[in-house]
Order: sequence, then structure tokens, then C-alpha cells
Amino acid sequence: MDPAAWNAIAGTQPFVRHEFLNALHETGCASASTGWAPQYLLLMEGGELAGAMPLYLKGHSYGEYVFDWSWADAYRRHGLEYYPKLLCAIPFTPVGGPRLLARTAGQRAHLAAASLALASELEVSSVHCLFPSDEEATHFERLGMMMRHGVQFHWTNAGYAGFDDFLASMNHDKRKKIKQERRKIREAGITFEWREGREITDRDWAFFYRCYSRTYREHHSTPYLTLPFFQRLGATMPSSLVMVIAMREGKPIAASFNMRDETSLYGRYWGAIEHHPVLHFETCYYQVIEYCIARGVSTFEGGAQGEHTKLARGLLPVQTRSMHWIARRDFASAIESFLERETQGIAHHLDELNERKPFKEP
Repeated sequence: MDPAAWNAIAGTQPFVRHEFLNALHETGCASASTGWAPQYLLLMEGGELAGAMPLYLKGHSYGEYVFDWSWADAYRRHGLEYYPKLLCAIPFTPVGGPRLLARTAGQRAHLAAASLALASELEVSSVHCLFPSDEEATHFERLGMMMRHGVQFHWTNAGYAGFDDFLASMNHDKRKKIKQERRKIREAGITFEWREGREITDRDWAFFYRCYSRTYREHHSTPYLTLPFFQRLGATMPSSLVMVIAMREGKPIAASFNMRDETSLYGRYWGAIEHHPVLHFETCYYQVIEYCIARGVSTFEGGAQGEHTKLARGLLPVQTRSMHWIARRDFASAIESFLERETQGIAHHLDELNERKPFKEP
């Protein structure tokens, strides 16, 4: 596939760019051997690429961040196979954005319908689309797919003049706590460097990957991504990359890896080789917020999980969505009932979170 033709329909978000997806496949991170067998749908008009859908035949549910393990278990208990399934998503990336890559609504609707036709042809159990745009969710909903809601935490730049201006918008207790945490980092002799694009060296990538791998080991897990994947990003899409490196006594001790486009920065991975209280908050939140303010970035998406730590540091709850089609009507009905109850719980949870916003009352 011609990278220029792909990027012409993909837009500017880095995760759907040819460079990012190709890096996942060429380095073997997302491949048939890891349970991510590409089944991309391409829409051709007049011999030219008019639309595309990143679609995978999945043999498991790892690396998705929308959890359907209980659905798979229900199939197993009834002597049925849930896998393989078809998944429209960006591997290992819980970031909302375009999934039906095309210029017109009609082309996007055609791609959505084609995914269900492919599911019937392959006789898979289900089709899932994770974190689509509002318009794309509507296309899937019209095809009878069920919507599922979740929660993430995003920071919004209200035109802050600096980090102190941001702190001034928070209530007294939260502002005091953040100041105390930042002071602990300074007193430990830890400083920070922001490295962008080609400023990120091979040594930086090697150090970051050491940190990234350590984080997974500490959680008794295996990294999804490899050092060659990150190095490939550094070579092919440097303008989308931001690394925050923590230094102590002239040596790196922690790092966070982020990606960005013109309006948003996306927090992705972090790790450390020394333990210091609150180092995670400074490396992954405070430094990144300072970067966004300094660079005029509108939104910082902090990734999945960690809701209490993110809310207390100025990242507010945002409702996410995913779309699901289940081939068997008996299971589809049961899952639809579950989703109705879950949606009510999510709405109640969002209300509770919004009541605990860390900012001053207007």
C-alpha cells in the first residue's frame, strides 16, 4: 500500500498513519503470530484508494482496553468458540479517533457494512470497533451494532499562561498536594528534560525501553511492543514523538513516552529504574501538562486506568464508546441486557466523578 495514498485518507492523528500501523506489523508486534492477524478492508474507486478500515482477526482479547473476557467465558461455558473475532482498533492503543478512513460519510458507511459482510463470510463470532468517532459510531449503530460506554481522563488547556496559572484554577487542597509532590521531586535532586522528534537518540530509546519493560515485569506481564518498534517510530514519524526524561546526578532514572498531533498529546508508556515517591506523577502528568501549556497543545489524553490519581491532578472524566455485533442472537440479547445495566452504572459513576472535580467552583 502506498503510504501517501493511505495518509491522504487517514488524516493527522498519528495512530492511524501508515508509519505507525506499518511499524506495528513490520516489527511483528501486531501480526498473526501475536494474535493480531491483519484483515484490512480497502475501498477502491477508479483504481485508487478511497477508504480503509484497520481490521484484525483476533485469537484473544489482550491489548484492547475494552474488556470482553466474560463474553468469551460465557461462550466457552456453553461449548462454543468466541475466537476468532473481528476487531477494528489500533493495537495496544486506547485512544479515540477515526476508524473508518475515508473522505465521505457514504464511503465510511460502506466500510462499516463491509466489516459485517466479512464477518458473515468468515463465520466469526462477532465484530467490535473500539473508540470510534461519534459519526462512525452512528454508522455502526444503524447496522444494529450495540454501543458500550467507558471512562477515560483528559486534561484540557484553558489557555493557561503557565503551570502556576493551571494550579491557581484548582481548589486549595489539590493545589497544596501538587505543590508538595513537586517539591519532593526537587528536593530529591531530580530534574527533567523534554526531547522531541530527532532529539531522541538511540541511547534514549534504549533507556526508555529498559524502563518500559521494567514496568511490565513489575506487573508480572510481558511487553506488547519491542525496541525495534519504538526505533521505527523515531525514524519514520519523529514530529509525533515526545519523551520526558527524569535525571538525577546527571543520569536518567525514568522516562515517559508520548505522541502528539497539532491539537492533542497522548500519554502512552512510562517506567523508572529508581523508586522515588510521586516520580510517576511528575514524569507522566505534571511535566506533560507543562509541555502542553508551553507548546499550546489543547488536550492531553492520559490513557487508561488510574482514575483517582488522574482526577486529583486535573484530568477530567470523558465518556468513551465502543461498538459490538454478536452473530448469535441468543448471546446478543444477553449482552444487550448487560450493556443496558452497565451503561446505567457508567452514567452514575460519571456523575460521582464530576462531583469530585479538583477545580474551584465557578
